[in-house]
Amino acid sequence: MDRMPVLFVGHGSPMNAIEDNPFSERWKTLSDRIPRPTAILSVSAHWFTRGMRVCDSPLPPTIYDMSGFPNELYRVRYPVHGSKPFARRTIDLIGNALEVDNSWGVDHGSWSVLRRVYPKADVPVFQFSVNASASAREHYETGRKLRALRNEGVLIFGSGNVVHNLSRVNWNMDGGYAWAEAFDGYIKRSILDGNDENVVDYRRAGSSASHAFHLLDHYAPLLYVLGAKDESDTVTVFNDACVFGSLSMTGYLFE
Repeated sequence: MDRMPVLFVGHGSPMNAIEDNPFSERWKTLSDRIPRPTAILSVSAHWFTRGMRVCDSPLPPTIYDMSGFPNELYRVRYPVHGSKPFARRTIDLIGNALEVDNSWGVDHGSWSVLRRVYPKADVPVFQFSVNASASAREHYETGRKLRALRNEGVLIFGSGNVVHNLSRVNWNMDGGYAWAEAFDGYIKRSILDGNDENVVDYRRAGSSASHAFHLLDHYAPLLYVLGAKDESDTVTVFNDACVFGSLSMTGYLFE
């Protein structure tokens, strides 16, 4: 079986699920680079819980965890199967601190991207929550525990944003504020240099870090992905841009 890569996507606005733009068009090309997974473990910023949770439902519902968008977005269906065996395997790797929770499903952090990568919804998806109680270091170390899944046909997929400050969003702005570009660039340089410590201790970026986000929910999926990569991986940067002033769309593929 092919050893699976690990993937982080800056998902941005939920409208990317239905709008054709350079970001969504690039997502469509990812399946050409990635060996077909047996299943996808999705760490979505939008399942933010106290403690760690995993969904093992055989038919996880599509979750519409956003408001104020056009009706067309709420008519999107992504009827994937889940994977109880791999969810249980994940518990084996993490330990008893990881609990099964089927009160959630597949939220827009997952389906807005995956419907572009695998539009037939024919690869099982099981979500893994972002632990709101964990530090950046703990997110990274959890990713290291998940690494073994790569050898078992599982694509570890993180969906969030390196820069995610909705209080500063300017919907009429094409690029990013100077601080957003600076933080996104700092993270990119650190990843390309193989300096995970700079990403885990993101405050080393200086003042830009204080504006990049207020919670770890959207940043943490990158830390899980970094933990799951190893030194032999090569990295591809894609969708390398900030938009609306304070959102980063930058993504990373490690293979």
